[in-house]
Amino acid sequence: MSKKTLIAYFSASGVTARAAKEMAEATGADLYEICPKEPYTSADLDWMDKKSRSTVEMNDPSSRPAIANPVQNMEQYDTIFVGFPIWWYVEPRIVDTFLESYNFSGKKMIPFATSGGSGIGKAEKSLKSHCPDASWTKGQLLNGSGAADWAKRVLNA
Repeated sequence: MSKKTLIAYFSASGVTARAAKEMAEATGADLYEICPKEPYTSADLDWMDKKSRSTVEMNDPSSRPAIANPVQNMEQYDTIFVGFPIWWYVEPRIVDTFLESYNFSGKKMIPFATSGGSGIGKAEKSLKSHCPDASWTKGQLLNGSGAADWAKRVLNA
């Protein structure tokens, strides 16, 4: 069976999407955008507003926003990059929805994130707690350039 790679990402503002697309072009991986059933508006993403949708979701660890279109044939992938912006020091809750929607047991999981200032460490711990049977690789914070080179390096490691 041929080894296939998927780059699954959630992007609220387009920054994570740019990194994911750059990585897919460089590696030939399939690209999948984790799209919320109910798209986020700019008001939803206003983290200064305690009542905004993103703040309410992030303040509730059990929140699992619905995803619009599931990945078809997830079993064909043995390596999955999971990309997201850092929200409140961790991955957005919709990424938890994604992780809990499939059996990633034994699959190589590689997190990458974009962030204005937070590191990826807390997110890595959180991701592992949602998918303990996956084989997690050290993640990378990708702000700006270098996503393509990093993805190629990780896949060839």
